[in-house]
Amino acid sequence: MTDPRCCQNYTRSNLLRSAAAQAGRGLPPIENGMPLPAGTGLTRRGFIAGAAGLALAVYGAGRTPLPLFEDGIAQAAQSDRVLVSIFLDGGADALSLLAPVDHPRYHELRPVLALDAGSGTPFSEDPSLHWHPAASALAQLHAEGKVTVFPAVGYDDANQSHFTSRHFWEVGELETDTRTGWMGRYLDLVGTDNNPLQGLSLSNTLAPALATREKPVAAVEGVTDYDLWSHASEPVSDEMFRSFKRMGQMKSESPALRDSRRAIRATNIIRETLSSFEEFQSPVQYPEARLGEQLSGLAALLGAGMPLRCVSVTADGAYDTHSAQVEEFDGAVKATSDSILAFQRDLEARGLQDRVLVQVWSEFGRRPEENGSAGTDHGAAGVALLIGSRASGQMVGEFPGLTSLDPDDNLRHTSDFRAMYCSLIEQWFDHEAGPIIPGASRFARPVLIK
Repeated sequence: MTDPRCCQNYTRSNLLRSAAAQAGRGLPPIENGMPLPAGTGLTRRGFIAGAAGLALAVYGAGRTPLPLFEDGIAQAAQSDRVLVSIFLDGGADALSLLAPVDHPRYHELRPVLALDAGSGTPFSEDPSLHWHPAASALAQLHAEGKVTVFPAVGYDDANQSHFTSRHFWEVGELETDTRTGWMGRYLDLVGTDNNPLQGLSLSNTLAPALATREKPVAAVEGVTDYDLWSHASEPVSDEMFRSFKRMGQMKSESPALRDSRRAIRATNIIRETLSSFEEFQSPVQYPEARLGEQLSGLAALLGAGMPLRCVSVTADGAYDTHSAQVEEFDGAVKATSDSILAFQRDLEARGLQDRVLVQVWSEFGRRPEENGSAGTDHGAAGVALLIGSRASGQMVGEFPGLTSLDPDDNLRHTSDFRAMYCSLIEQWFDHEAGPIIPGASRFARPVLIK
């Protein structure tokens, strides 16, 4: 079978693995002028350990007095609103997720990939669009008024590079040299010095959108299966982990040793905090997908009152579908949609539905015209979603149609991702957007929250 992911080395994790395999030769120059991810150079003040890819890193904790750090982890934040950002990696095809089945030229542009006219659930706000059958869970939530859809979101002069366009979305502006993420800048303004869980990246690396300048944030591969690991037998390893706490309390005149001990103790605090989540009972059944596992653990953290504000996670699957798109896209969309529905039901069962909002985004959409490999190439406008009981449930920006494409024959955008960020900051977090999103005054604020 043809591999549907043509851009094999577009992800930053792939780049880093490739560079590691070519020790001493640096990052491979995949794209000239590729921007460095936000957070590059940010000090990782964490003791990193793990088995089977499980790891934890605390960023920026070196400046945090450890007693305050410990108090911050122990303190619940029952009143804080939480934003969960879910990334569809690779450029998700908006014209498949919400297929314009009744639009002129749709079947002409997509003779192989087009959905049949009767396929999927009609999108009530624009019945010419149909939800993809694999996204029936999203259609269900939309029917409940819990999904706000941006059917053609983007920005002027869209960049079709995975790296650059994703960078723009992560930093909240069209600049390649920005080193802090848009959620990171928010946390720098409202966050505390004693709570690295205020910005949580469910990954073994920091999500660039969470990159701060000052406030501590954390990255952990998995909530439900996180632990530190040792080659030693259990009695020895238990004593080793207990020693972390003692080592962290030791005083030193050496700045380097002092920072190392802070890092060791900080990581042990989070290890002990998360250890209670190794086994828990979820009130709902999640699909067997990595995203489902991550969201079920996240719901448990929220249910326990952990002080979270901004969370970043990457969905299942890869959306860079240059060929054999149906095989890759359908499974990824179903895993993601079903996981989000389960997460919403979990929040509702715990009485947390009014505190949590989910944002779903991708770096760009795909071209309206399919290619010769039963796939689609990099495009411009894509789709974004806001999901939750407090989401307005009203479409933002109309679908622009397929008869008037942009100069590159791509879908025109009818909303700007920075306007979405401005509204999220002001309407969800109740904070002025100007200090966080450059040029915020230029963007009209769509109503996103009810």
